[in-house]
Amino acid sequence: MNIPTSSGARRSRWALSFADLLLLLLGFFVMLQASGQRRDAMLVQVRQQFGGRAPAKATEMRASELFLPGEALLTPAGEARLAALAGRFASGRTRLEVSSQGTDPGRQRFDSWDLAAARLGAVARALKSHGVDRDRLVIRGLDQRDGASGKGQVIRVMPDK
Repeated sequence: MNIPTSSGARRSRWALSFADLLLLLLGFFVMLQASGQRRDAMLVQVRQQFGGRAPAKATEMRASELFLPGEALLTPAGEARLAALAGRFASGRTRLEVSSQGTDPGRQRFDSWDLAAARLGAVARALKSHGVDRDRLVIRGLDQRDGASGKGQVIRVMPDK
């Protein structure tokens, strides 16, 4: 059976496709927002599916392995680890992002927020002192949520986009 269509109905077919596209985008962003902590992993997957290159892997270090307890002073082992890390990135041109997740309990000199921020600064200064240009260092995040890990403060150094 052949149903006659008016030229107006044919001209408005694009509106249906456009509405479908908008609903798909809305669904994607709702899913992205609902995913919470898995959002970064999902964005990497989406970027790879659309031909983007995978981001560089971050180097994660527990603050308790780098610093004296309750302090922002590097231990000799922490200094050596950051010197080795700086050696990997010293000759490059990409910016390095230094960020942190979680906090350790503060002591007399610092509360937990100040301690986390001071440790980020100490990591950036150590990288600078071992050959990474200051202009390439970016201190970007101080996320105090420990989440389910309970690891305390974790410091992340990764090439910036």
